[in-house]
Amino acid sequence: MNYFLTEEQETIRDLTRKIAEEKVKPVRAELDEKGEFPHEIMEELARADLLRVSFPEELGGLGGGITEMCIVTEELSRICAGVATTYSANLLAAMPIKLFGTPEQQEKYLPRIAGGESYSAFALTEASAGSDASGVKTTARETDDGFILNGTKQFISNGGEAEIYSVIVSTDPNRGARGMSAIIVEKGTPGFDFGKEENKMGIRASKTTELVFSDCLVPKENLLGRRGQGFIVALRTFDRTRPGVGAQAVGIAQGAFEEAVAYAKQRIQFGKPITSFQGIQFMIADMATQIEAARALVYASAREIDAGVKDVAGNSAMAKLFASDMAMKVTTDAVQIMGGYGYMKEYPVEKYMRDAKITQIYEGTNQIQRGVIAADVIKKI
Repeated sequence: MNYFLTEEQETIRDLTRKIAEEKVKPVRAELDEKGEFPHEIMEELARADLLRVSFPEELGGLGGGITEMCIVTEELSRICAGVATTYSANLLAAMPIKLFGTPEQQEKYLPRIAGGESYSAFALTEASAGSDASGVKTTARETDDGFILNGTKQFISNGGEAEIYSVIVSTDPNRGARGMSAIIVEKGTPGFDFGKEENKMGIRASKTTELVFSDCLVPKENLLGRRGQGFIVALRTFDRTRPGVGAQAVGIAQGAFEEAVAYAKQRIQFGKPITSFQGIQFMIADMATQIEAARALVYASAREIDAGVKDVAGNSAMAKLFASDMAMKVTTDAVQIMGGYGYMKEYPVEKYMRDAKITQIYEGTNQIQRGVIAADVIKKI
């Protein structure tokens, strides 16, 4: 379908696809097998100014928004979702600074992230704070010198590689969600270290690491927004970044779909290409329709956010929910079309299937998304 992209958006899409095909595709299997952080690819994306697409011009960006982020994320995910996660997690961590940062904080950190000089990471999840984001146990005790952080964050994308961290902490444990705050922590701060590096099923080119805080002193000027506003910081951030997860899911599904159809056109059974059989044709038709429906929802949601609509939680959750469920189904069907070959690591569709699963989990599980959508619908009708 024609999404009536601007000339600049088409240029961003074409440039990302070129880099994905020429730089990412030849190494994606190796990155996946070794679980390597894609340093050279991220540097290539930075040189192409693709890290700048969703930052304001006055802060070193190209002046785009969530739509541009989704375009780049989809194209990267079509080839390797691990690389796409590294890219999009970088922008996820910048979002709280864009939304709640002081002019001084924005000028200090956002140009570095936009230019690829520093990577960033968003740290919310803990052992006791997954779907229940209010269960954060990492504390930040305010003193005359600043905030002293203690605790452990878990499953942090770009952890260990990033230099700038947007961290959700508890500044008043007795107040639950209303006692949470957001604080910027820089790599190298005394008392800030890294723990276990996770060995994951999918998106293996993305680093996922524990963050460990032991009497880590952070200056007071690193507080994002007001004290006690951390839960709101997290919710508003996710409301604006969840279409990016949807775009990742669309890209994963598109890549798997293209591989499966190309295979089916040349696979001969009973003397004919298997595309001549109605059972396969119906699967292909369903897959194509599901991908396009998800893409339409993702870009409609992204444009709504970029247009400045304030109440975007429900539609943003829909985009993430529908696209990620679709990606899981389409990649499973792609493996089925390719049969035994689809199950082998020699072919990329098994990787697409492994990568798809995380889109149903991070930035809020799809069960949580259904709760967000239901609450939004009930409120509005």
